[in-house]
Amino acid sequence: MSEDDINTEEYPTEIHDYLAAFEKSLGSVDEMLKTMMSVSRSELLQKLEPLEQAKMDLVSVYTLNSMFWVYLATQGINPKEHPVKQELERIRTYMNKVKEIADKKKASKLDKGAASRFVRNALWEPNAENEHTSKTPKGKKRK
Repeated sequence: MSEDDINTEEYPTEIHDYLAAFEKSLGSVDEMLKTMMSVSRSELLQKLEPLEQAKMDLVSVYTLNSMFWVYLATQGINPKEHPVKQELERIRTYMNKVKEIADKKKASKLDKGAASRFVRNALWEPNAENEHTSKTPKGKKRK
């Protein structure tokens, strides 16, 4: 947006910086969309694991609904009173579920064999000589 294209008398000068930032953001979104659209969806999904596919689908749907939210706001409709708000909340819920699954996948796993060897070696075992003198025979109780 160049200064020549804008007649500053059409809108308050206080919002000029906001409009310039908005236009820059729209340009960034446009660039990302062009990049995503350059590869077919099926081709992209084949390269991803199921968890990554779910993440991509959720981000795509969230982005689309967010853009609709902005569209509603530009049309003078309060998006907070529109069903798109519930849809965004529903998508956020699923995004949190996918994040939990991803976090569980990243969590360190217990190597049971190594843990049992560690415990076995860390515990004190009596010598064969000490066994005869220190232990009472099985079946008999000390008084």
